[in-house]
Amino acid sequence: MEAALELIAEKGFHGAPMAEIAEKAKVAAGTIYTYFESKDVLINELHQELEKRITFEIQENFPAFAPLRERFLYLFGKVLQYFLKHPLHFRFLEQYYNSPYGISLRRERILGKSEGQTLLMDIFEQGVEENIVKKFPNGILASLTFGPLFFLVRDHTLGFINLEEPLLEQMAEACWDAIKI
Repeated sequence: MEAALELIAEKGFHGAPMAEIAEKAKVAAGTIYTYFESKDVLINELHQELEKRITFEIQENFPAFAPLRERFLYLFGKVLQYFLKHPLHFRFLEQYYNSPYGISLRRERILGKSEGQTLLMDIFEQGVEENIVKKFPNGILASLTFGPLFFLVRDHTLGFINLEEPLLEQMAEACWDAIKI
């Protein structure tokens, strides 16, 4: 899975054939098919693994009973720090969510139809209910929140900007300002 992550992050889904993944993993091509029925299964399982890692990272020490703003800033900061620490994970997930693999999953989450509500969607719903957050659809609130986050991580990874701690906090505050009333 690590070999697939590296190759897909570098070359994209179509640029990383199973044979090349096997070669990078130093296994026979047939060995991969023992564990993964197809490349699609490998890609989806890799996505699930990365989401588990991020979820664990976010939920560890999550201030569940803190004020809404504090929970938002914590969540934004943790996701941003995770992606800065793991640029390959970011590159893979960015491709995943902008591909047919992830579009339906994103749609379900944004429209609130996925099985488990995310912490962010809970923050949005509570914020709207308590007149703390603007009454926009969840998709718009997510775009105002994670759109800037993804661009910041991408531009940092490409060396266009340098994100250090004081700036990270200011970016989280700016995204909060975008959605709060």
